[in-house]
Amino acid sequence: MRREKRADKEEEKIKWGKLVGFLIAIILLCVAIVISMGQEEIVADVNYNTIVGTENNLPVEQASSELSRTVNQMKETNTAIENLIASIESNENVNNVIETNSNEVENNPEENENKENEAQETNEVNEETELQSQFVFPVEGEVIKEFAKDSLIYSETLEEWITHTGIDIKANKASIVKAVADGTVKSIKNDPRYGLTITIEHSNGYVSSYSSLLTSEFVKEGENVKQGQTIGTVGNSAVFEVAEDNHLHFELLKDGSNINPEIYLK
Repeated sequence: MRREKRADKEEEKIKWGKLVGFLIAIILLCVAIVISMGQEEIVADVNYNTIVGTENNLPVEQASSELSRTVNQMKETNTAIENLIASIESNENVNNVIETNSNEVENNPEENENKENEAQETNEVNEETELQSQFVFPVEGEVIKEFAKDSLIYSETLEEWITHTGIDIKANKASIVKAVADGTVKSIKNDPRYGLTITIEHSNGYVSSYSSLLTSEFVKEGENVKQGQTIGTVGNSAVFEVAEDNHLHFELLKDGSNINPEIYLK
C-alpha cells in the first residue's frame, strides 16, 4: 500500500513537472519572438535613419534626432488640431442654441406683445371691477366739479384756471357724509385750503379724504370705521371753494397719488 501511494505521488510530481516545463517553454518562445521583433524594428529604424542622414548629408545620430523631433512636433500639432476642432464644435453648439432661441423670439414679436397687452388689460379690468365694488359714494348728490389733475378747470372762488385733485359733490348743508370703505381714521384737521378734513386709510394703499365739512364729532383719530358709517356732515369750510354751492370736496389716493374718484365710486 505504501509503495502504491509513493508511486502515485511520483506520477503526480512527474505530471506537474511536465506541465510547468511546457508553460516555461511557451513563455521563453514568446520572449524570443518579442526580442526578435524588437531587433527587427531597431534595424529598420537604423536603416531608415541612415538613409535619411545620407540623403541630407547628416550623420546617423543627427538624422535620428531630427526624425524624433519631427515626430514629436507632429504629435503636438495633431493634439492642438484636435483641441481646436473640439473648441469649434463646442462654440458652434452654443451659437446654435443662442441663435435658435433668438429666432424664436424674433419670429414671434407680435405674439409676445399681444400676450403682454392682454395680460395687462386683464389685470386692469380685474382691478377696476374690484375697486368699483369696493367704494361707495360718500354723500348723495351731483358732481359739480370733476377731477382735473392733468388739466385745468375754472375756479369761481379764485377766478382763475387751476387743477382739481378731487371731485365736488353738491349736497345740502349738514348732509350726512359716510366712509366710502372700511378703514382707519388717519387724521382730522382744518386744512388751510379745503377746511375741516377727515382722512381715512384703507387697504391696498388707498386713502380717502373728505373736506369742506361742517362737523367731525362722529369719529376720532385712530378709530376703525366701516363702509357707510357716518363720519361727518357737509359744510362750506373750504376757503378755496367758498364761492360755490355747499358741497363735499372728496379726494381718493392710491399709494400717495391722487386718482379720479368717479372711476371707483358706485
